[in-house]
Amino acid sequence: MPPDPRARPLFVTSEIYRAAAFAPPHPLAIPRVSLAADLAAALGWLAPGVVLESPQASMAELARFHDPAYLAALREAERTQTVGTAAAERFRLGRDGNPIHPVMFRRPATSAGGVLLAARLTRDGGVVHAPAGGTHHGMRDRAAGFCYLNDAVLGLYAWLDGGLERLVYLDLDAHHGDGVEAAFAADGRVLTISVHEQGRWPFTGAAADRAGGTARNFPVPPGFNDSEFRHLLEAAILPLIEAFRPEGIMVQCGADALAEDPMARLALSNNAHREAIAAVRRRAPRLLVLGGGGYNPYAVARLWAGVWGELNGFAIPARLPAAAETVLRAAPYPRGARRAMPESWFTTLRDPPREGKVRPEIRRLAEMSLREIAA
Repeated sequence: MPPDPRARPLFVTSEIYRAAAFAPPHPLAIPRVSLAADLAAALGWLAPGVVLESPQASMAELARFHDPAYLAALREAERTQTVGTAAAERFRLGRDGNPIHPVMFRRPATSAGGVLLAARLTRDGGVVHAPAGGTHHGMRDRAAGFCYLNDAVLGLYAWLDGGLERLVYLDLDAHHGDGVEAAFAADGRVLTISVHEQGRWPFTGAAADRAGGTARNFPVPPGFNDSEFRHLLEAAILPLIEAFRPEGIMVQCGADALAEDPMARLALSNNAHREAIAAVRRRAPRLLVLGGGGYNPYAVARLWAGVWGELNGFAIPARLPAAAETVLRAAPYPRGARRAMPESWFTTLRDPPREGKVRPEIRRLAEMSLREIAA
């Protein structure tokens, strides 16, 4: 019998994430999922029976969303480690930050398999954390934004195919969840909610963008702080979720929304994501928590391990034990080689709160959403 995620949260991962995939200077040339799992293990938070090995999704499973011609090109590019000009242009392989690498099919197919496993396990309810998931930019027939496949879309389809009819996808990444929004733009069963930095790639997700009524977007300005996040959460996001009455919620926890991230200009602490997870967990019988972006390995690992702690009700220590500190200090970070790294990156799990003024533009975003709910 498979473990029951209603009894206790489950953690889905794979050893494939230990192998180097991207090479420097690519922003993803850092450990992320494996580092988060090792950190959680060093904290004593991965008890026997809660860690599940992610399977690799089959071509048939991937074709539930993705174009078979694209899937064939992706698998062939991995096999030959090359791609022709026509296929590169059509499918954006080897283009736009989506490099040819040794596991460019198997690795995202494993992430997709993990999210599909999580969706199947939560058919009757429960909580699963699949930090390798969250590749929200992947399109039906092309790679985009370092994402070769869209595991979030596949997981949502698995829930829908299992008979669920009202789902919420909440995206906390610094970048707009464009691939997921596009996939469900004509499907009223899925409400996509994205909080992201305004004016940042992929330059979509304007506040007025409703995708035919199935999306709500909250483009926030640089410097977006914990107080502003809490205001949006309480005044807009939670009311939206409650009005929709979802049977399942999927949350994408992109760590690039944190102040430490080198590729965005938001200023959140990792407390914001944990606060969101705690709040939405009470609003649906099924919760599937993914990873997402994040280009500072220490910030990523501390966030995703902390989210796992939140899901289990574990107490966060004031200072990390020696084993956990050792895990973090041993992780490579090429982009950080020339900068002084704060000791807190290695010795703590919880960031200091980053509170601040709630700016008028944040209040306007919340008020716009409330007016629409009332209407």
